[in-house]
Amino acid sequence: MSPFNFTHILTQTVDELSDSESYKGLFHLHKDGEPLPSAKVLYDIIELTRSILFPGYYGNSTVNSRTVNYHIGVNIEKLFDLLSEQILAGLCFACDEKCSCTDQKRENAAFLSAQFISKLPELRKILATDVEAAYNGDPAAESFNEVIFCYPAIKAIGNYRIAHELLLLEVPLIPRIITEMAHSETGIDIHPGAKIGTHFTIDHGTGVVIGATSIIGNHVKLYQGVTLGAKSFPLDTEGKPIKGIARHPILEDNVIVYSNATILGRITVGHDATVGGNIWVTEDIPSGARIVQTKAKK
Repeated sequence: MSPFNFTHILTQTVDELSDSESYKGLFHLHKDGEPLPSAKVLYDIIELTRSILFPGYYGNSTVNSRTVNYHIGVNIEKLFDLLSEQILAGLCFACDEKCSCTDQKRENAAFLSAQFISKLPELRKILATDVEAAYNGDPAAESFNEVIFCYPAIKAIGNYRIAHELLLLEVPLIPRIITEMAHSETGIDIHPGAKIGTHFTIDHGTGVVIGATSIIGNHVKLYQGVTLGAKSFPLDTEGKPIKGIARHPILEDNVIVYSNATILGRITVGHDATVGGNIWVTEDIPSGARIVQTKAKK
């Protein structure tokens, strides 16, 4: 095949891909001067936030009781600047074509960044309960140090709790990117819209899915492969899924769900209930119940 034929193929492909019909619904019209969300910067934001929440475990390893105030102060300043820019990028990305990147929007992004940072002390308190739950719930865990350093659940739950706070502040897009980063890293998929109480842990973790409208109480433990999903998707008059309705399970306090259980729909698993492994659940479970597979009769 001659070089001319290669050129013809490449040119034809460019023309086909440039046809507006081929990218309809897949093209984001970027406006000059507006920032775009950056996965790399968001990764840095997560690392900074982890170093603030867990000083000495992430970030500068030389931090001690005398220098912790300095290190946290430096990281807070970095976090404020980076997060303000990424929130602005999210706000701009979510705008329609007539929207412009104004000074007011920049001020709003900075305000939201400061509001998020003000939540970090409470986030640390809640994450401390998650670390405690992971340690107490796993006989193989030898220390809190090991849990914080090694357990994928802590990373995934940490990303979720960060993203959830940003979602509560109505920051668009960025929260979902942050939880999907943890999904890629750990195999644990927690939607930032889910509501999760204290002392939450996921043992092993891989394959866990927690849907957007799930509600999880305090002292809940999930094992690998658990799905808290939707049973069905109600459709509108045009046959499209209706957005924003409550469609995922509610798990009350002290619930344990064992590996590969699938719990679907807006049902309630009552407090102190236990759901065994490899079970498909689509109906309410009473408080204190123990649901396991029935043995086949011979």
